[in-house]
Amino acid sequence: MSGTTPSGVGVLARRRVRARGSARRSPRPFGAAGVVPWLYLAPALVVLGGLLGYPLYQLGLISLFTYTQAQVSGGEAATFEGFGNYQHLFADPEFWQVLGATVVFAAACVVSTLAVGCALAVLLTRVRAVPRLALMLAALGAWATPAVTGSTVWLFLFDPDFGPVNRMLGLGDYSWTYGRYSAFFLVLLEVVWCSFPFVMVTVYAGIRAVPGEVLEAAALDGASQWRIWRSVLAPMLRPILTVVTIQSVIWDFKVFTQIYVMTNGGGIAGQNLVLNVYAYQQAFASSQYSLGSAIGVVMLLLLLAATLVYLRLLRRQGEEL
Repeated sequence: MSGTTPSGVGVLARRRVRARGSARRSPRPFGAAGVVPWLYLAPALVVLGGLLGYPLYQLGLISLFTYTQAQVSGGEAATFEGFGNYQHLFADPEFWQVLGATVVFAAACVVSTLAVGCALAVLLTRVRAVPRLALMLAALGAWATPAVTGSTVWLFLFDPDFGPVNRMLGLGDYSWTYGRYSAFFLVLLEVVWCSFPFVMVTVYAGIRAVPGEVLEAAALDGASQWRIWRSVLAPMLRPILTVVTIQSVIWDFKVFTQIYVMTNGGGIAGQNLVLNVYAYQQAFASSQYSLGSAIGVVMLLLLLAATLVYLRLLRRQGEEL
């Protein structure tokens, strides 16, 4: 094994992944054996159907009607609009502007969260027990902090009058929430701070499950840490990375609390609006509940589409290895 080149490490890793993929693609028996897993999943599916199915049905139903404060109070009857709310939504330039800002902001949050979480997960494998425990406790503290509390703390840290960050950087009374991009950047820092612990702990657990002989062989063959991660760890951790990526996409695409608290409801003239805050404004500030429901349905479809496309790309890459 000591004669293997760093490129050979990637070949061995790909062979291992290919062997696992072929094992997963082995034909499964039909009949009673194929029904047993669904019987185990049936209780969870029933609970999820009750907790998620009915609210989603109501969300889609309201989006097809005219449903404002007049209908809520019982003064007027709800009238069927079909896809009229969606046509109104798609014809609004502000919706497309908010959608674009949401996609860019969510992508930046996902990439930053994965980068920080994976880097700290690797760091955990290289420090001693006491520093590892301290880092884990600090990360779990950030993970357990409520979003409203964390957002308020970050606002204080970057406060133009009393915040320590401006004093250390010598920025004077610079307001981070006044500019559009600086406000988005500040919210991104808070989102990454409260999201990276999930990625770090999950990836760290996956790394600890990797046989130590594989990593030692790669290091003895002269592979750099980046090469070990790219050619050895990343392929073996692909199922875990898939889970944390999908979770991060869902969480960051529907960020609400951090934006609402840190930009005071979407920023000056709505410059920091994202879809979740935009739906809240339409539904509750403007009492256009049907339009807010339509935005919720669009968000659901976008998240489902993004998840399915990502899973399909991963499956295709796995078949090519």
